Amino acid sequence: MKARVHHLSDLEVLRDALAREAEERARAECEARRKAAEAAREANLFRASIGAVEPLKTGGRAEHPKKLPAPIAHQRQRDEAAALAESISDDFDPDVVLDTDEQVSWHREGIGLEIVRKLRRGHWIVQAEVDLHGARVDGAREMVGTFLRESIKHRLRCVRIVHGKGHGSIGKQPVLKGKVKNWLMQKEEVMAFCQAREHDGGGGALIVLLRPS
Repeated sequence: MKARVHHLSDLEVLRDALAREAEERARAECEARRKAAEAAREANLFRASIGAVEPLKTGGRAEHPKKLPAPIAHQRQRDEAAALAESISDDFDPDVVLDTDEQVSWHREGIGLEIVRKLRRGHWIVQAEVDLHGARVDGAREMVGTFLRESIKHRLRCVRIVHGKGHGSIGKQPVLKGKVKNWLMQKEEVMAFCQAREHDGGGGALIVLLRPS
């Protein structure tokens, strides 16, 4: 504390101020010691009440990561279903463009007859097949569309579609046989198809040549 002393009275004032400051410091130090002692007593009381403690053993604990379900592309499924419904119709008449030989065959415009002959002779190895036995028309249409889409995705060239000979149908008529031909001719990915050879299914199956990727 700095002050200028000009008279004796000023010295007395300064002395009183210094005494008050010393008293306040002493009082503050006493209060601090009191609070520290009280905190120590409370800590000792807490430790005495809970007794001895030991750390928890955590050895052997395994962390299992959460498995999230695979995302489902609902919109993509809806788009594909809509595209399939638009691209395959039962109103198409296959008799207009099918070759009328004893072994029914078809090829897209621009594809030579030699391609069909090679297909009949087994020039291309059958890489996959779908069996439509027991399926109704709507279910078979969806199965054919999905099968062709997956075959193209995996870059397959030659596949077989088993539609059956109709022995289990009403009137013993091969309903799916004509439907499958109808659907295949509407798919741009299909270059040609022909009736399978006898050991590959004969009149109950078609061998399909797909456009190369």
